[in-house]
Amino acid sequence: MECFNLKRCLVCVTVMVVVTSGGKMKIVEEPNTFGLNNQFMAQSSRLQAKMSPSPVSGPQHLHSVAGRCFNYIEATYKYVFCPFHNVTQHEQSFRWNAYSGILGIWHEWEIQNNTFTGMWMREGDSCGNKNRQTKVLLVCGSSSKLASVSEPQTCVYSLTFQTPLVCHSHSLLVYPVLNEKLQKEWDDFEQARYEELITEQGYNKQLRELFEEAGLMRRAQQQKPEESTTSLAHQNLEQCTQDFEKQRAENERLRSLLTQHNISYGTTTERTQDQVNPAPSLVQGQHLRGDTGFIADLH
Repeated sequence: MECFNLKRCLVCVTVMVVVTSGGKMKIVEEPNTFGLNNQFMAQSSRLQAKMSPSPVSGPQHLHSVAGRCFNYIEATYKYVFCPFHNVTQHEQSFRWNAYSGILGIWHEWEIQNNTFTGMWMREGDSCGNKNRQTKVLLVCGSSSKLASVSEPQTCVYSLTFQTPLVCHSHSLLVYPVLNEKLQKEWDDFEQARYEELITEQGYNKQLRELFEEAGLMRRAQQQKPEESTTSLAHQNLEQCTQDFEKQRAENERLRSLLTQHNISYGTTTERTQDQVNPAPSLVQGQHLRGDTGFIADLH
């Protein structure tokens, strides 16, 4: 009997220790998804990506790491980086709802000054009103491995990937990756900027479109029509009055210009009436009254 009571005491003490130590763990309010593509879990329980990865792109020598994954463990979290695929995070604990999530899906390269400066993994799991994303920095190293992980901004992660594939000084240059046609276009952009035929903003825009055509950057989604027209709505009565005054001033300017060139005009109501009841003086083959030299004067 005493032995039985002793066992009960040991069990109680063990439960108290587990509960007490469990309070020190970092709690992540996310559902347990048990890892990306875990073959032992039902399909509905696996991590679900919001988008498909972009195609493999960039320097040809880096394509050799596509299909491989690299792990990094920090505290109770394991990070898995699969180049040209995704980045995931897995909590290493015995909690029933231990967190596993996607920190980003392979999206596009970051390019600055003719150099690949990083890989962007975007559209990860939801984090408040935005999605998690990760920037992967490529640095020279004796072997390919995930060297460090940080979170400089909330839900924006930074990974450092070491690999001997980028140790050569020209290993991350963008220009050699492009085909001959795109290289020629880039040369033309550079010449136009040198001759100040295009602005710096125009140059960057053309370069972005070139990188998109090369598959190094994902094409930006077009703005929805309803979003593009919202700016036309009047915010308040004062704004409406100001817009009305501007429109009236513009109308007066156009009337003055027409009068200066002896061109007749009428209001919208008068033009509508003319369409319903045409003037008897306008017969077939007769031209409308007006100064044909008006357009030439404007040029």
